[in-house]
Amino acid sequence: MTHRIVPSSRPVLAVAALLMVLAQPSAAQTKDRFPPPASKDGGTPRREAPTVPAAPLVAPVVHDSLTTRFVVDGVTIIQRRTNTNLVVANLYLLGGVHLVPSAQAGLEPLLLDLTERGTQRYPGDAFRRALARTGSEIGVAATDDYTVYGLRTTTDRIDSTWALYADRLLRPTLSADDFAFVRTQRVTALQQREDDPDALLEYLADSVAFAGYPYQASAVGTAGGLQALTLDQVREFHRTQMVKSRMLLVIVGGLPRAKVEALVRATLGTLPAGSYQWRVPAPLGPRAGSNVHIVSRRLPTNYILGWWSGPAASDPDVPALRVATAVLQGRLFAEVRSRRNLTYAVEARFRDRGVTSGGLYVTTTRPDETLRIMREQVRILQQETIDTDLLAPLVQQFITEYFLDNETSGAQADFLARSELYRGDYRAGDRFVAELRAVTGADLRRVAQQWMRDIRFTYIGNPSQVDRFKLMGF
Repeated sequence: MTHRIVPSSRPVLAVAALLMVLAQPSAAQTKDRFPPPASKDGGTPRREAPTVPAAPLVAPVVHDSLTTRFVVDGVTIIQRRTNTNLVVANLYLLGGVHLVPSAQAGLEPLLLDLTERGTQRYPGDAFRRALARTGSEIGVAATDDYTVYGLRTTTDRIDSTWALYADRLLRPTLSADDFAFVRTQRVTALQQREDDPDALLEYLADSVAFAGYPYQASAVGTAGGLQALTLDQVREFHRTQMVKSRMLLVIVGGLPRAKVEALVRATLGTLPAGSYQWRVPAPLGPRAGSNVHIVSRRLPTNYILGWWSGPAASDPDVPALRVATAVLQGRLFAEVRSRRNLTYAVEARFRDRGVTSGGLYVTTTRPDETLRIMREQVRILQQETIDTDLLAPLVQQFITEYFLDNETSGAQADFLARSELYRGDYRAGDRFVAELRAVTGADLRRVAQQWMRDIRFTYIGNPSQVDRFKLMGF
């Protein structure tokens, strides 16, 4: 059975409390900027505590000799040895939305879903029955920069489950009937995106904010794009793109290196080498101010999401941007939700990709008032310098929660891969703690001024309730 690999979204309550401390205004600010709270707007509730921006996607434990990088028959492997019988193997198929034309976005995840329908050795339902007997899981997750093909099993089952895992990737049947079934399933799911304002907002916001850039495409594609795909295109993609140069394999678990080498040599190592070269995308160039795309819908509340364009993931500004986003999140939660009761859902977001980005999200029935407050909090972060000493508790709690949230084998595999791909070395995560602790108040002001600007917004709801120039003023 295929399971989607989904990152954890557990609320970080302790960090939220510290963010609230940082959000407290001075006496002068309170007098001039913060009127008494207004009544609730009845907006759609989403969470009961502010969500800290995604934990830094780097290795969650200090590097030691148990983590190594090596190559087997052209396949690059990062292995972390652990004292557990759980084995996590994530194969990162590099390229994501950069690999195919925008019209074919979603082809690779469709292909990987299709491979579950049978292989040459295990045709039809035989594959799923064989995998079920092992108690193991194979998962697929599409991202903008790569697709993850992951295995969760145990050391005593590794031989049988790896045989299934590799056979599904190398020798799928890809029948016409199975293709029609899987394509219809995925098209139907994407069509339902129109009925979910949040899902539609996320999709449209990327299309607007990153127009003309590969990230404008959805990693899972569009209903129209998938409907236009043919089985011949999928088969050709499998024939030409399942190559070793596109693969990074990360294994976390209690396997000896010799065992990993033997498994890879007999399976992935037999694939063609290919000529793919991984490159971190170039950052977006300067943008001519903010913009807004408005979609008129009759809804109980209005949905707003805007993205600013950030630097490459390896840029020295990234640690300061993470902390600045965390501070802004706390202030937005304090002002928009706690003091004004304008919404249950307001966020400052930070997104890790080859090129980072950040954003502002809110649902509210009073968008003009809410946007005014959000814009004011961004301006405060850009114009005032926070005392560096006040950042220490936030950073320490951020680090603590980071270790707690990312202690699973699957999370470690993902973070090792991101460090290798985005920063050029899986050991780059070793510098994570020192980089965060080195951030100063002056750094926060500088990165907020440089990056938190020219935001491209998408608005879904009642157009008469918003002044588009308020959105264009960010």
